[in-house]
Amino acid sequence: MRYVNLLLDADDTLFDFSKASARAFSRMCQLHDIPDTPDVYQLYHQINLELWNAFDRGEVTKEFVTLERYVRFFDALHLKRDAAACNRDYLAALGECVYPLPHAEDVCRTLVSRGHRLYIITNAVASVQRNRLRGSAFADLITDAFISEDAGASKPARAYYDYVLARIPGASAENTLAIGDSLTTDIAGANNAGLPCCWYNPRRDPRPQGLHIDYEIQDLRALLDLV
Repeated sequence: MRYVNLLLDADDTLFDFSKASARAFSRMCQLHDIPDTPDVYQLYHQINLELWNAFDRGEVTKEFVTLERYVRFFDALHLKRDAAACNRDYLAALGECVYPLPHAEDVCRTLVSRGHRLYIITNAVASVQRNRLRGSAFADLITDAFISEDAGASKPARAYYDYVLARIPGASAENTLAIGDSLTTDIAGANNAGLPCCWYNPRRDPRPQGLHIDYEIQDLRALLDLV
């Protein structure tokens, strides 16, 4: 086999994060009497995305992002709500929203049956990711999950991958493949760590300049022929 160890991003690679986020947001709105309309969700989504992009650039902490997104959201809506309570309820609901992407479970089961070891690599909020994994079909398929909060560093930093590789017996650039949808975290991170990488690109976005991509797939089932 070409790659024994497969480092898999979670959100938008194995899990449908957009669907989960929308459902969790609706639950939060119900609990706190907030209008739950497409325009309101789009406002939240844009604020959230801008802050997570800043996190990916190393400009802010995860703790700042998760609270500040609600502070800015309520300021924009001119609503007085408890930002911390809303964030807490959103994260609790998000941890219960488990929606695997098409073919993700079948692909992972096939890979494990062939002898591959699967690992989650994620910058997501630790409590949310642990709850989602425990409640998912992947619980018995994943050898370990490496969450940036535990590592003390985040994708795409080399320090995060050093933490991960040090905890996988015998892992090296020759037997380990990183797989994910994000160019700025998954692919850039693999490049920083000197690891081969596979870009999961179901939207068929154009290839970027300045990043090395070993493989590109639009369907997770294509992994079965790559590894």
